[in-house]
Amino acid sequence: MPSPPPIRIGIFDSGIGGLSVLRAVRRRLPRADCCYIADARHTPWGDRPTAWVTARCTQLAGWLIADGADLVLVACNTGTTQAIAALRQRWPQLPFVGVEPGIKPAVAASQNGRVAVMATTGTLRSARLQQLVATHAGQTSVLRLPCPGLVEAIEQAGTDDSGLRRQLDALAHTLRAAEVDTVVLGCTHYPLVGDALQQRLGPGVQLVDTAEAVARRVASLLPSPGGVPETGTAPHGAGRLRLLNTADPGTLTRAAQRWVQADAQAEALWLPDPDIQDGIPAAARP
Repeated sequence: MPSPPPIRIGIFDSGIGGLSVLRAVRRRLPRADCCYIADARHTPWGDRPTAWVTARCTQLAGWLIADGADLVLVACNTGTTQAIAALRQRWPQLPFVGVEPGIKPAVAASQNGRVAVMATTGTLRSARLQQLVATHAGQTSVLRLPCPGLVEAIEQAGTDDSGLRRQLDALAHTLRAAEVDTVVLGCTHYPLVGDALQQRLGPGVQLVDTAEAVARRVASLLPSPGGVPETGTAPHGAGRLRLLNTADPGTLTRAAQRWVQADAQAEALWLPDPDIQDGIPAAARP
């Protein structure tokens, strides 16, 4: 009997941050084919209106679905909190997986009852984050820490990382002053600099990244039995990896080499800007 075709996983983010989730998915499902889109032309999404984010996520998800994705992973906290419900409503037959700040595990891990959530302003103002805090925080104090400019600094990291280092220094100072012992990395970009932040905070502060939990969720939703790729711990899988960027593809190629040790060459992807009138995406207008 011929082997079943590989599972195809579509992943998108506002930029390179979703590479942290892609890394976890490839470790868990090394035989899956993955297609990753970075919307670097419009990064960051955190300060954009919800209608714009929803429209852009609909465009990116639609492209991946047309390309044959069996599952779509929204590897962006802003995209998840603001748009994933609309995506599930539009494509009810297809599994969607999102990422969201790990409030629950952070509260469980905290010893002193002081937790911080590092995130974009879009995630921090979202109703989903408020719901997570209300449901899981209890008596734990939760510091909501916006990180303006950090996504851009990570996107631009390369030959000169001085700006990124200054931002991490400032964030670490704020976190130490707040005496938190647990920090939620509430944007998929942030785990890419998790080691550098940990060095500044010291061993007494835990960082919470939900990438592994997201990868487990992806694996649980894939078709069975024959089509499920074998799980494994190899850092690189045999599955095909395709990288696309709505801006300079070379930037994504270098980022994948730096952050994921992936040697795929990124391609350019052009999509029209979202059609928004009076705050309503074209797809949602009567």
